[in-house]
Amino acid sequence: MFKIRNRVISSLESPYIIAELSANHNGSIDLAKKSILAAKNSGADAIKIQTYEAHTMTIDSNKPDFIINGGLWDGYKLYDLYDEAKTPFEWHKELFSYSSQIGIEIFSSPFDESAVDLLESLDTPAYKIASFELTDIPLIKYVAKTGKPILMSTGMATKDEIAEALEAARSYGARDILLFHCISSYPTPIEQANLNMIPILKKEFGVEVGLSDHTLDNIAATLSISKGAVAIEKHFILDKSLTGPDSSFSMDPDQLERLKKDTKTAWLSLGRESFERSKVEDSSMVFRRSIYFINDLKSGDVISKNDIKRIRPGFGLKPKFFEEIVGKKVLKDVERGDPVNWEVIEN
Repeated sequence: MFKIRNRVISSLESPYIIAELSANHNGSIDLAKKSILAAKNSGADAIKIQTYEAHTMTIDSNKPDFIINGGLWDGYKLYDLYDEAKTPFEWHKELFSYSSQIGIEIFSSPFDESAVDLLESLDTPAYKIASFELTDIPLIKYVAKTGKPILMSTGMATKDEIAEALEAARSYGARDILLFHCISSYPTPIEQANLNMIPILKKEFGVEVGLSDHTLDNIAATLSISKGAVAIEKHFILDKSLTGPDSSFSMDPDQLERLKKDTKTAWLSLGRESFERSKVEDSSMVFRRSIYFINDLKSGDVISKNDIKRIRPGFGLKPKFFEEIVGKKVLKDVERGDPVNWEVIEN
């Protein structure tokens, strides 16, 4: 059973909604705190941040390997992008304390061992392995040794790479692992969301599965619930008028509130895998067809096909008994419009 603190995350519970703050604090701890409060007020179950410094992600180099070509961050030097987008280590204690005060869970994606050490000192309840770090087996092993629940995104990963990451985590002590189906494109075109991977991941690896969603609206996230997603992670920004590395594919408080409502509604609509009928159908049962007398008959008369009919409502015998009833005698006088039941028919 996958849990973050005391919150069970499974198909038996409403979807767990994670607001990913990422770089949307724009370098301001006050904006970060306002964003966390807005996420809480909009219904998020957790806020997630990212724990790195530029020098723990890459080196400061102008060589072509370290310059981004194409996409959302075209032309950026890797070091400069991460330096702009980082959530400084010195903010973490205050952000963890603030989140605790207002009553929202907070955890993070670490990107190296120093980040894990910092998060452990703050008693993080869980860790998230980003898609780009899924192949960093030494990092996964280091996280796994904490014994905390681990969420892993699968963007870009092959089946073998996912299996290797899971094996590393489990062999080093991780017991609670949740995979996130993810497409590592920012934003993700809706036609590339590939939600059919969710049940495949669940069946193949025997774990709960969520969705790390980078599409521009809530359609994919809501539909993912019908595929078995138990958690949704989306980037979150306080105000779409703000600019930053992640702003163009982040949801605002109104979208987050709708996400919470729509995914819960989708989850409620799934019901149970059971032939037990819903109680709300009880009042409709009377409008099924059943067998009624359509002629007056005296006690001892023999019932012919012309004396009974399969009609609505459903207070008489089921239609399947029609042929069995024909040719039997009535035990008492009956009138047109009386339901046929065993008490008035000879055995």
